[in-house]
Amino acid sequence: TLLEQMKAAGYGTGVVTTTRITHATPAATYAHICHRDGENAIAAQLVPKGAGFNSALTDGVDVIFGGGRQHFLATAAGGKRTDGRDLVGEFKTAGYSYAASKSDFDKITASSAKVVGLFNASHMDYDLDRDPAKEPSLAEMTGKAIDVLAAKKKGFFLMVEGGRIDHALHETTARKALQDTAAFDDAIKAAIDKLNVIDPGLKNTLIVVTADHDHTLVLNGYAKRTGKTSDANPGVLGLVKDYVTGSAKLDSTGNPFSIIGFGNGENRPATRTALTDVQVFDKTYHQEAVIPMPAGGETHGGTDVFIGAMGNGATSFTGVMDNIEVFGLIKKAIGL
Repeated sequence: TLLEQMKAAGYGTGVVTTTRITHATPAATYAHICHRDGENAIAAQLVPKGAGFNSALTDGVDVIFGGGRQHFLATAAGGKRTDGRDLVGEFKTAGYSYAASKSDFDKITASSAKVVGLFNASHMDYDLDRDPAKEPSLAEMTGKAIDVLAAKKKGFFLMVEGGRIDHALHETTARKALQDTAAFDDAIKAAIDKLNVIDPGLKNTLIVVTADHDHTLVLNGYAKRTGKTSDANPGVLGLVKDYVTGSAKLDSTGNPFSIIGFGNGENRPATRTALTDVQVFDKTYHQEAVIPMPAGGETHGGTDVFIGAMGNGATSFTGVMDNIEVFGLIKKAIGL
């Protein structure tokens, strides 16, 4: 993996996510396993000198922030490990500072050599549900990771995932999905701002932003411009309003419908009823879908996804490309 190659070359490395740190995307940077659900075994690959450690990580990933504490603790300690191991304790023995809460997180400084933060037993909370006194935001975790890694003079590789966007889309809860997308955007801004201070003009820095897939979210057409979404204005999360009259547009049964819908998902009513802006704006509302699926069973889509880049090597990221090309372009920019 890119992370393994960077580690072998002597660079700092970090993984930040709002999912369990053992979930698919973060695990793909540091682990090798036959099935993504083997999260206890994935967790063991992170712990230096422990049984199952991925030796390609040499002395271990330098910064690890996310959820998934249950896969690092034995069942007797409230975790899901049946082997009795306390991987948190093993991390500490290996020289890591450990954070389980926002207050622990705030104590981490740039001088911390290696850090692991596991802020929830499973996934971290959706940003709309997050208690800022208990869990750091994705932007805060990103900034802290950069602070720690920047102290390693050679440079670093950092993977940051806004992983709960995907989960909210599977649930067809559009408000949660868009709020977590905004939180991811905040993390990107935090990274750009910090790195421009560390490396003015990003002459030695490459930032790449992309996604591994899309979903079946659709925007129902010809809606009046909504203005910015706020607590007082549902914005794009509201009903479709006629762009001339401003009144709610109606379907063939005479009922209004929301701007956002899904190609498939759990809310496929047999008979449509009159919806309101208040109803469809609620964070627990599941937007309507064309094809009925089980709860949480909305699928990924097949549409091309965004990729953007900034800094040294960014000009290579242009036009339409296969997803497998991204690895090579980043590797080339690094000079590996």
